[in-house]
This record gives sequence, C-alpha cells and structure tokens, in this order.
Amino acid sequence: MSKAQMKTEPRVVELGTAPNRPTPPDPEVTEMPLRRRFTADYKRRILRETDACGPGESAALLRREGLYSSHLTTWRRQRRQGEREALAPKPRGRKTVPRNRLTAENERLRRENDRLQQRLKQAETIIECQKKLSDVLGIPLASLAKSEHEE
Repeated sequence: MSKAQMKTEPRVVELGTAPNRPTPPDPEVTEMPLRRRFTADYKRRILRETDACGPGESAALLRREGLYSSHLTTWRRQRRQGEREALAPKPRGRKTVPRNRLTAENERLRRENDRLQQRLKQAETIIECQKKLSDVLGIPLASLAKSEHEE
C-alpha cells in the first residue's frame, strides 16, 4: 500500500478496541455470591457416601457435589465429637446479649427520678418567687396559711 492510499482510505475501529485505549469498565454491578449452607441430613449423607467409597472415588464424589476436602474434614471432626447440633448450620455474626430486665427497670427509674427532681426544682423556684412577692406587697405568709385552713 502506498502512502497516498493509506491517507484516503478511512480506518474503521470498533469501540474499545482502538490501539492504546483501554476498554471502558463494565458499569454493571455484580451480585455478591451467597454463602452455601448445608443441612445436617446432607452432611450425613455425603459422609456415609465417602466412607463407602474406595480409593480415588471420594475425589469424584467431591467434584460431583462441588465440595472441598476441608468440608469432609470439618464434618468428620464434628461427627466424632458426637454433636448432632454441630452438623446443623450455625447462625453467623455477633452473638446477641440477653438484656437483664433489672437493668431496664433501673434505667426507667433513673429517668423518672431525674424528671421528678426537675419538677421539684421548678416548684421550689415558684415558691421562692411567691415569698419574695408577698414580702414586696406586705402580705404575711403565716396569715394566708391560717386563712386557708379556716375555709
């Protein structure tokens, strides 16, 4: 090809395949794979089948079921310990701490005590203001208390 032909022919390049240009990233967000959980019956069945297998057959069983040898090791250890519950799936995550009902009642009483102390402080302030007002107006408080008891 001559230089003249190269200049006149248009060059077709597909998107993302141009030289020295990386392909654009895929904007699709992939879903997180779910963790596999095995039932206790499934674990027992697989352990029985592997125990009955001859040499080399257990590898074929693991490939067929999509398992790893570490699964068998863990399940056999659990079976040896005799824990039927150990073969059942365990919940993942933090363990919940049971709340003590006395602690909840203590918190409730503490809040109530704080609220009542606030009301008492407010009432004492009002009474003190009433005393000062009676002194300014010249009304003796003792005479008011006696007249209230008489009525």
